[in-house]
Amino acid sequence: MNKREVGSRKEEYAAKYLVSKGVRILENNYHCRVGEVDMIGIDEGCLVFFEVKWRSSTVNGDPSEAVDSRKQKKICKVCDHYRMFHTELYKLQVRFDVLAIEEEEVNWIKNAFDYTGRGF
Repeated sequence: MNKREVGSRKEEYAAKYLVSKGVRILENNYHCRVGEVDMIGIDEGCLVFFEVKWRSSTVNGDPSEAVDSRKQKKICKVCDHYRMFHTELYKLQVRFDVLAIEEEEVNWIKNAFDYTGRGF
């Protein structure tokens, strides 16, 4: 199994985990002209942009550390783009969460980072 296939399976695992916690998933692997985000959903009245990171071990660091400032800015641009085309969700508060997966353990980091975008 290659890295992309493993990543897809981990994202499916994360989606099932989120649904079991009451999250309504709106999009999986949302792509647009400014970038991509693993999942978009609604949790506790917030529009949440989820990034899923996994590691088979912590030798290369914690998976949550892989969401660096460059990736955060990209996710914020995707958020802007998504909200521009989904105006029915525009009034919802926005949150950026990271799901760090090590083997089968999920660490859900709510509000993992603040909005860092500046629009287009």
